[in-house]
Amino acid sequence: MEAKSLDKALDIYTALITGREVSRSNADTRELYEEFYSNAAVYDITMQMLKKLNLSLYEYEDCLFISPGDGNRIFGYTNDDLKRILGLRLNKELYTVYFIMYNALLYFYQDSAAYQVKEYVKTEDILTQMTDYLSTIMKDLNVYSMDELAEDSFRTIALLWDELPMVTSEDKDRNRASRASKTGYVKLAFNFLVSQKLFVEVEERYYPTNRFKAIAENYFEEYKGRIYKVLGGEIDA
Repeated sequence: MEAKSLDKALDIYTALITGREVSRSNADTRELYEEFYSNAAVYDITMQMLKKLNLSLYEYEDCLFISPGDGNRIFGYTNDDLKRILGLRLNKELYTVYFIMYNALLYFYQDSAAYQVKEYVKTEDILTQMTDYLSTIMKDLNVYSMDELAEDSFRTIALLWDELPMVTSEDKDRNRASRASKTGYVKLAFNFLVSQKLFVEVEERYYPTNRFKAIAENYFEEYKGRIYKVLGGEIDA
């Protein structure tokens, strides 16, 4: 019985780690989904494996998703990995892309219980939001309780963002992503989110996927932090 449960748990893990959709509506994996929730032994073994591998499991609309935990060097990305993937050279460039991604999250969510009624996001939405947030942060930075590194990071992002033009002639290509402009940086971030199956792009509109929603709706419960408070959120929201 234990061997059978282990085999089934390994099947579930294999499906998740290879990017297959384990859900009630997927005929190919429906049995795995049902086994995960109906068999306590299978559930426990699967969760134990994921915990040991520093992987988080989320569910959204009867579908299971996994995401690397903080600092996961095997299934996640290091800063150097992401700089290479995104074509960046400097940490300040990477931190700016991180901040753009965080703004994309906040565009749809303010906390785990507050999904905003927005179907999609466009590049110009994040351009406006980035400028507004950075302006507010730099104006009120001295009132926040931060260490020097955090303060310098926000200043570095704000200075880089302020130096960039809004667009360049290359940005006329809607798929163009670069370090040459604010628009190029946002496209860098959005293209990466598309590659991770977090966004789907349709005619310059970016729609959040169920994977995005599953991760976002669990984010504030697991990783509440100062950056969210700085941007106007309540830690206990």
